[in-house]
Amino acid sequence: MTDGAGTLDFEELDYGATPLGELILRRRRDPRLPARDVYEVKLGDEFLMSSAFTEGEVALADRGLAELKGRELDVVVGGLGLGYTANAVLRHASVRSVIVIEALARVIDWHRRALVPLGEALTRDPRCRLVQGDFFTRVGSESGFDEQSPGRRFDAVLVDIDHSPRRWLNAGHRSFYEPAGLRHVAGHLHPGGVFALWSNDLPDGTFEQALDAVFAARDSHVVTFDNPYTGGKSACTVYVVRSGA
Repeated sequence: MTDGAGTLDFEELDYGATPLGELILRRRRDPRLPARDVYEVKLGDEFLMSSAFTEGEVALADRGLAELKGRELDVVVGGLGLGYTANAVLRHASVRSVIVIEALARVIDWHRRALVPLGEALTRDPRCRLVQGDFFTRVGSESGFDEQSPGRRFDAVLVDIDHSPRRWLNAGHRSFYEPAGLRHVAGHLHPGGVFALWSNDLPDGTFEQALDAVFAARDSHVVTFDNPYTGGKSACTVYVVRSGA
């Protein structure tokens, strides 16, 4: 379907099978939104992400890095998606390097082919490295996130992969959200480093207890934003914790 100018109202940009299910990238036009062009990602029957709502992804970067001042930062981002968290990280002048760990090679390919709006910005920034791999496997390993420098520690690890600490894309991720899994994260941070996590749900008391058992300080930020589809507000959560000095 096209609009009066001959532009496609709906277009499937990429489709392919992955170990997690069928992955679809599509673009549609929505006159209710300022950007009009909306990019959406589906995995099987689930909507993973949409460029219509990026406030949570940006807040994950901004809230996490706000805790770190006065030094150059090396950052890990778990989950590439449409690139909004990684892009927000790179807007911070203090950031020296970013490694983005993405499980699906096809998602990285979208960025390298500029099929998504932020692809060119991320792939051209010399500070940013897109790495295909399983974040949850790497966080539990001694070698960690950087194959070029095994055991390297970071100032911040920011994660946006599962829907929430209780709603996972893969049941094997469950242990990550328990104290033993969170201790693995802490082991990859410099003293005083930050771990931050996006969740589509409101703050979860059980997960907060797990964070408090491992980290020295915690804040659970509820991020609200306008939802043009409901005419009201929607909300998500960004958890931010710091390792001990």
